[in-house]
Amino acid sequence: MSFLSISLGFSAGVMIYVSFMEIMPKAQEALGDYYGGGFGEWVAIASFFFGIAIIALIDRIVPEYENPHEARTQESLDIIKDGELDDKLKLKRMGMFSALAIAIHNFPEGLATFFSALSDPGLGLSIAIAIAIHNIPEGISVSVPLYYATGSRKKAFIYSFLSGMSEPIGAVFGYFLLRQYFNDLTFGILFAAVGGIMVFISIDELLPNSRKYGKGHQAIYGFIIGMIVMGISLLLF
Repeated sequence: MSFLSISLGFSAGVMIYVSFMEIMPKAQEALGDYYGGGFGEWVAIASFFFGIAIIALIDRIVPEYENPHEARTQESLDIIKDGELDDKLKLKRMGMFSALAIAIHNFPEGLATFFSALSDPGLGLSIAIAIAIHNIPEGISVSVPLYYATGSRKKAFIYSFLSGMSEPIGAVFGYFLLRQYFNDLTFGILFAAVGGIMVFISIDELLPNSRKYGKGHQAIYGFIIGMIVMGISLLLF
């Protein structure tokens, strides 16, 4: 389980680093430009905690595996007997939440890339390359827990793929619908809210499970490596 622990810690490091070092500064800058003065920063903070409230509400209403009327195979009964079902369901739930958060995150990134390319094609290309690198560990944060929960590479791949597809969808959406209305206000609020969602996912799901499935300091090693990789990618691109 050491690979799972390090991977989950790595993903948490990536999400938290990106949230505080990239997403929130951009959101504060955009909202500051829109409102002027310090009020924009207050809106950014409010949007950040609004994002946390959204994902916390989703976390609250998602049903647990508690239906006694579900038909169970002998294999599932063995899993229940061994106490492994709860762990597998938690991993699956974590992967689904990560996919949701990343899909929400990628949508405004697609918008941002599109509008950056409109103003400066060179800048748009640089942002696209940086985001592509970011998406590699983000895909890991979805596929690893889903693979360990379901044992299916196909399901892990499909959910990772779908979470990434929201990025080009965001660009298409921006082209057809938001081109005339997208401004610093909508950009800042979306990015700040996404930052809150990613931080919640990391603290509530990724880090606790990373420690659970690891030994010693594997979780924190993965966490630090994730931040280092993301920090270097931001500097290079």
